[in-house]
Amino acid sequence: MSQTGKDQNDPLAVLIAGPTASGKSALGLALADRLDGEIVNADSMQVYGDLRIVTARPSAEEEAQAPHHLYGHVAADTVYSTGQWLTEAISAIGQVQDRGKVPIVLGGTGLYFRALTEGFVEIPDIPDDVRTMTRTEVEEIGPVAAHGLLREVDPDWAAQVHENDPQRIARGLEVFRATGRPLTAWQAEPVAARELGPVAKIVLEPDRDWLIERIHRRFRLMVEAGAVDEVEALLKLGLAPSLPAMKALGVPELGGYLAGEMSLEDAIEAGAIKSRQYAKRQSTWFRQQMISWNKVSAQDLESQITKIFSFIDE
Repeated sequence: MSQTGKDQNDPLAVLIAGPTASGKSALGLALADRLDGEIVNADSMQVYGDLRIVTARPSAEEEAQAPHHLYGHVAADTVYSTGQWLTEAISAIGQVQDRGKVPIVLGGTGLYFRALTEGFVEIPDIPDDVRTMTRTEVEEIGPVAAHGLLREVDPDWAAQVHENDPQRIARGLEVFRATGRPLTAWQAEPVAARELGPVAKIVLEPDRDWLIERIHRRFRLMVEAGAVDEVEALLKLGLAPSLPAMKALGVPELGGYLAGEMSLEDAIEAGAIKSRQYAKRQSTWFRQQMISWNKVSAQDLESQITKIFSFIDE
């Protein structure tokens, strides 16, 4: 295959996972240009329309360079599930393929990629009152105590979830309370994976020091680009703190600055540190869950593209 175009032997999809700030957007645009492709979002925070800057969503200029799908189409007051993303992603991928283009699925949410490649059990919708009650309870008693409750009803899920991960703890509790079955019991049900045809699976593995420097620089640039105003507008909506959009990286920290609880410099540092911690968790998940995926360094864009084309040729 030529590295400047595509032919009938090209893959029907390219999947690229990587931690935050690892250069996925730039890589996706470069591949879209060379493969005649379209980009499909696989990042759970970049779906929210109110958070372009804070979530580092592709800019309007970047979106103009290639078609982008599933970015910024969800309201901040929405709890957007993996099942919802999977349904929309399958539709978007199919439409891209029907146009004779290559879908480039790009993001940092490992569960999205797992659902797309390994299958997904659609758990019944959780009633709003159960979700609100559970997430409020987790906030009030704290994640450590809530983790103890989770161990009682779903020890297998509790073993997979860190005791300082309130969102996943609440998820396990709300599923059990709404359905009477542990989350892990739902997940154990066999489901056929979506047939995508030939797929190139790539995961970016950036150098740690390189990534840390990029994270700190990017967070400061986001603030300079208007992230504080964006967070202020979000907070004015008066949404429940338990909503995923309210927990996006940078929102609590910049919200603390707006509330007068810390200086802007301290908020920037705190936000960058949280981003570093998140990137570390992402990298650990990718390393443990994407063992068979092709690994690519994230430091040099051109060399990445060359290596990715070698995987595509295979």
